[in-house]
Amino acid sequence: MAPLFDSATLPALLDKCIVAGLVYACSLLLKKEAALRFLITLLSLVVAEVISEKLGLAATASFFHLLLTSAPVILAIIFQSDIKRALFSFWKRDNSGESAHMDVTSTVDELSKGLHELAERRIGALIVIIRQMSIDHLIHIGTEIDAKVTSELLNSIFLPYSPIHDGAVIIQREKIISAGCILPLSQNPDIAKSFGTRHRAALGISEQTDVLVLVVSEETGKISIVHEGKITYDADPAEIRRLSRKAIEGRRAPRVTAA
Repeated sequence: MAPLFDSATLPALLDKCIVAGLVYACSLLLKKEAALRFLITLLSLVVAEVISEKLGLAATASFFHLLLTSAPVILAIIFQSDIKRALFSFWKRDNSGESAHMDVTSTVDELSKGLHELAERRIGALIVIIRQMSIDHLIHIGTEIDAKVTSELLNSIFLPYSPIHDGAVIIQREKIISAGCILPLSQNPDIAKSFGTRHRAALGISEQTDVLVLVVSEETGKISIVHEGKITYDADPAEIRRLSRKAIEGRRAPRVTAA
């Protein structure tokens, strides 16, 4: 029997390894944790195909070859939300001139004050800050607001007797553009059962877009930061201000480590 990796098969094997490496590199840019598992799977398919060919198992080799050549499509399906975020980051326009004219500090101050007051009174709240990606296709708008962000307005929206207190407030740049919005709930089975509808909605919208979400728990009065499908519970006020500023300016924040 000829050696498993003879000179005739080395170029083909090298070719497959290069493809696997390129696919892995693309996945690494999106989600590092899943990328390693994806690489191991790709290399396993390469080895399985070569062994099947050497053993004369043509049908089996063809099956593994089909899986390997379908890897880019599988990658696109698994990481579709991350690909959207990556493309938006690549194509987004330069907002530096526009941001220079925005009174971001005042907006962040009012937002932070409103969150603190709501948390202190244990009034539940759900606030979504749009960065670059549109979320119109994912939400059901309750009431259009189009008003500057103020602590008084946030408090009045989320008061328990307000007709739109159960929905989310949407902020874009310096304005509250709508309130009482219904967000998609996360379908992640690993979410803690202690999380209520607000936290599940925050995770749901952040899994599909690049928004920053702030959640006030009415049970504990704690404020959570949610983005990219990750949640930081009982977040530090300084971190809330920092990430809120980045989001209002349309800039991307570093990944949040789940609490």
